[in-house]
Amino acid sequence: MRLLAPGLIALMTGVSSAHAATVESMRLWAAPDHARLVFDLSGATHANVFPLSNPDRLVIDLEESHLDTDASTLPLEGSAIEAVRTGVRDGGGLRVVLELNRVVEPRHFVLPPNDQYGHRLVVDLEYPGESAVENPIDPIEAMIRDQEMLAQRSNAQAQAQVPGGEASSAPSSPAPVEVQPAQPHPQRDIIIAIDAGHGGEDPGAIGPGGTREKDVVLDIARKLAADVNGTPGFKAVLIRDGDYYIGLRQRTQLAREQKADFFVSVHADAFSSPRPEGSSVYALSQRGATSETAQWLADSENRADLIGGVDGNLSLRDKDQVLRGVLLDLTMTATLNDSLSIGGQVLEQLGRINRLHKSRVEQAGFMVLKSPDIPSLLVEVGFISNPSEERRLRDPVHQQGLANAIFSGLRAHFERNPPPASLLAWQRDHQRRPTGNEYRIQSGDTLSSIAVRHGVPVGQLRQANDLSGDVIRVGQVLRIPNS
Repeated sequence: MRLLAPGLIALMTGVSSAHAATVESMRLWAAPDHARLVFDLSGATHANVFPLSNPDRLVIDLEESHLDTDASTLPLEGSAIEAVRTGVRDGGGLRVVLELNRVVEPRHFVLPPNDQYGHRLVVDLEYPGESAVENPIDPIEAMIRDQEMLAQRSNAQAQAQVPGGEASSAPSSPAPVEVQPAQPHPQRDIIIAIDAGHGGEDPGAIGPGGTREKDVVLDIARKLAADVNGTPGFKAVLIRDGDYYIGLRQRTQLAREQKADFFVSVHADAFSSPRPEGSSVYALSQRGATSETAQWLADSENRADLIGGVDGNLSLRDKDQVLRGVLLDLTMTATLNDSLSIGGQVLEQLGRINRLHKSRVEQAGFMVLKSPDIPSLLVEVGFISNPSEERRLRDPVHQQGLANAIFSGLRAHFERNPPPASLLAWQRDHQRRPTGNEYRIQSGDTLSSIAVRHGVPVGQLRQANDLSGDVIRVGQVLRIPNS
């Protein structure tokens, strides 16, 4: 293939067809598990994309098209692309060759014009086996999570069959008195998935001073992640840690793959008027939005995939995972109740450092919150369309204050309601129990059966463990007092 300068290509292809499409610009975003190359076109065109080996290359042929931009200015660092060559292909049209430094799985599609962009050709280079997040959860921790989830499901099924909510229908037959030592407590971290909204070719809302939502929320998300990681018993997973776009469905899927205990999506609000201001907190609504503003916001955020460049052909590949999630003991209702409870605490903390747009947690049909097994919130940190608030959102000190407020609300909830296998649960169970034998509750146990098995009165067992009733949970560690 003979390569020619962009200007000469434009001249040659320009005279070959009166309807030739022009490649007006090329944009590249590098993510941990993929790279996205976008061609901005003056009109519709047909593309043929195919790989070549020895060495690895990806060829992109655009029919009746010519180049009117400099491909050498693309920021290739962090991507699988080593170099970009352009030229006129045999028979006319534009040929772009990507020289690759790793194996990729290419995918491409075209997008029609929308409010922000004209015609586009999108070429995604996916990296097989790579994780979309940094420091993905390790296999041992994933196994602990899965065992914990199975135990919770078993306990929920047992409780559903028993009036009064104990863990089985009747005490087991008396057995020889024997104290069974608890296995070492996993003391796992509580995983907080932090999603910075928008990214890549989707800038989100843009303030009157030119501030882009995608930049502000990424700054806040990183500060929030630092707060989470700096607190013993917590671990942050950044869904997006760079300027690239992730589809709305994939964001919640990534949180699920990382066994997240909670998902928080950070955004900056906007409105057609510059007057609205203040922070807002949203949870998912199964029936409808709680206000006209919430419905408008959900509609605009849910359109992000159209701007961000997700293939227009709806994929149902994630439905099996969603259905499996519904079968977990955490039903959608319970998850929503958790989301609303945590949202109230986050809102209270935000109100200490910023004006609140609404004094209660609102609900709307955000696609990014539609994970049936993970409590989720969407936090609008402020109105980027308000000139005064736009300036504050650019301020690193204010960003840190917002991050602190969000985490304070999350931490307050999990300190009161820690997952059974977490470090926080272990600390709570051992605060006032420095000595004595221990027993970890198994599926099918009841408080009375445990008391009989260990030869202690039920009342004494309650008192030693600060229990006000007989409800226990699988995985909980009980102190067995000396009889």
